[in-house]
Amino acid sequence: MTEDEETYPAVCAGPEPTSFPAAALRTVGGLLLDTVLPPRCPLCGGLTGEGGDFCAFCWAGLDFISRPHCHRCGLPFPYDPLLEGDHEEAVCAACLAEPPPWTTARAALVYNDRSRALFLGLKHGDRPELAAVLARVMAGRFGREFDPAALVAPVPLHPWRLWRRGYNQAAAIARHFARLTGRDWAPDLLRRHRNTPSQGHLNRQARRRNVAGAFRPGRRERIAGAHILLVDDVMTSGATAAACARCLLGAGAASVAVVTAARVPMEA
Repeated sequence: MTEDEETYPAVCAGPEPTSFPAAALRTVGGLLLDTVLPPRCPLCGGLTGEGGDFCAFCWAGLDFISRPHCHRCGLPFPYDPLLEGDHEEAVCAACLAEPPPWTTARAALVYNDRSRALFLGLKHGDRPELAAVLARVMAGRFGREFDPAALVAPVPLHPWRLWRRGYNQAAAIARHFARLTGRDWAPDLLRRHRNTPSQGHLNRQARRRNVAGAFRPGRRERIAGAHILLVDDVMTSGATAAACARCLLGAGAASVAVVTAARVPMEA
């Protein structure tokens, strides 16, 4: 079994030692809760198996990103590039022509018709609990691939958009991902001081112009010399991640890697 094929329980931080009565009470309480409110699949609403977030049918229908993929941007390759040497370092043509400011990017899922419901529910359907589901998938796919001492920082929302939505989906995913992988959650490393329009209808160049200068560093003393994992829900063109990475590197970060729950297979 490769690391890409591991399921999330293998990398989740283990429980803290506790007394037998406390552990027994938690176990009994969990069984009672599952009896009254059995766990449901976030995609179809059906019952899930023990220890799983998705039902077997929906789990099999999700398109997970495995090698071969671009080492720099995480874009899945439609075929094995058969590069000489280390296949894990394969880079797509776009990243060769214009290397992104981050060291590497990883995504757990292909953003497509099947997975879209998870992200629409999280961002616009008032379902913040989906952040924990996505973080568990991310932790299982690549939670151990980065520096264990790296700080986990989310792509920030502008305060106005945060007020309207009520939560930052990237921050929610980042918090769970940090906990599952035993890293420090650092939600204050970046600030979004300009409220940029939605990028859904923009091409690559327009996306880059839209987020240029939109971010400012937060706690510079914590950024300086740090290795940072930048977390977002979905990567499309990479313009937002690039703007954030440049801001962090400009403030003295040693390196920035990008981890997202999903990657759009072809640039929108």
